[in-house]
Amino acid sequence: MPQPTPRKDLLFTVTADTLVAVDLRPRTGHRPPGPYRRLFTVPGARAFTAGNLLARLPMGMFSLSAVVMIAGARGSYALAGAVTATGLAATAVVAPWTARLVDRHGQARIAVPATALAVLGSLALVLCVHLRAPAWTLFASYAATATTPNTGGMSRARWAHLLKGDDRAVHTANSFEQAADELCFMLGPVLAAFLCGTFFPEAGTLAGAVLLLSGMLLFAAQRSTEPPVRPHTRARSPFRAPGMPPLLAVCLATGAVFGSTEVVTIAFADEQGHRSAAGVVLALQAAGSCAAGLLFGALPLTGPAAARLPWCVAAMTALLTLPLLAASLTGSLLLLAGALLVAGMATAPTMVTTMTLVQRRTPEGRLNEGMTLAVTGLLGGIACGSATGGWTVDHLSPEAGFGVPATAAAVALMISLAHRIPTDPNRISRPMH
Repeated sequence: MPQPTPRKDLLFTVTADTLVAVDLRPRTGHRPPGPYRRLFTVPGARAFTAGNLLARLPMGMFSLSAVVMIAGARGSYALAGAVTATGLAATAVVAPWTARLVDRHGQARIAVPATALAVLGSLALVLCVHLRAPAWTLFASYAATATTPNTGGMSRARWAHLLKGDDRAVHTANSFEQAADELCFMLGPVLAAFLCGTFFPEAGTLAGAVLLLSGMLLFAAQRSTEPPVRPHTRARSPFRAPGMPPLLAVCLATGAVFGSTEVVTIAFADEQGHRSAAGVVLALQAAGSCAAGLLFGALPLTGPAAARLPWCVAAMTALLTLPLLAASLTGSLLLLAGALLVAGMATAPTMVTTMTLVQRRTPEGRLNEGMTLAVTGLLGGIACGSATGGWTVDHLSPEAGFGVPATAAAVALMISLAHRIPTDPNRISRPMH
């Protein structure tokens, strides 16, 4: 009778009355990929993300570059601040219309010429400053940059299209996009300050224009991931969708947190004799938010996003008391930096949850417009927060100024608790008749 051939990859042994077989074959299985690795296995995701990040980086460069360039040439920070404020106001008006055209005619068809017009505005600003043209030309040139498309919103719209039906993956994508926002606003000012200080005052604006146009061309070239257009959608305006007004109010209050924190931190660092360190301190806050955003996207969250929003805003409100305590009780810039690092960890989850709800509340076919309205609310809040924080610093003290972002966060919390946001996204998907 033939005997079976012994296998070298199995070891048999006997313990008491039990026969034990040990499998010595090498293990070929792999650990399942993490949520972010799975995200970028989507065809075309890496290409459009690379272009979008390249185009988004200048968003943190233009304002600082314009202030340095104008103040250096005209000797007036008041003029520089007024010019950048005008651009901010123009963006708040123009951006929703640009986003509506993107939804109706497609990202590539609208975003590229809109970006080209914005770049021409930046180049005109450089030329007017260099030639010492009348002040009104500076306002007109910088206002032309308001046509810059909402690059973050277009990227989120692509993720929503590619991951439709997979709420877990959409949450991870939104978290990544928020972390990217924080990274760009952390690196952008540093890059702008380096270019303007190392080379010449116009270098930051010129480099930002090149990055914006190059990144947008790369992003728009990825046509396979572009969401389908809906030229004749009858869906209601995103502003009128159920649950959107309180969400936009939360965005307004959250923007006030950002704007006031920036102004008050600069004033506090100046009072301590370390104004140049203000950028590093603010970068730490952005770093904390960036890290928290990536961690938040990797968490296996359950339950509706509407139920999570008050908890996220409550955490932001609680943590924003830390900078107030650090500044008021210790007067230490080092401790303030640590407090802002910790406080920043609550802003990303708040923004991720808010943007997720904006996506779900926005009627089908008008996603870019809905998310741009949220960004417009943030810009308006930043402007209001900057003004309020500056007034508090001038009339009270920088230490008291840190009460402004904490108060703004408390207002956002009251809004999120007072207004019931619907949890059924189907309520807004029906067109109006």
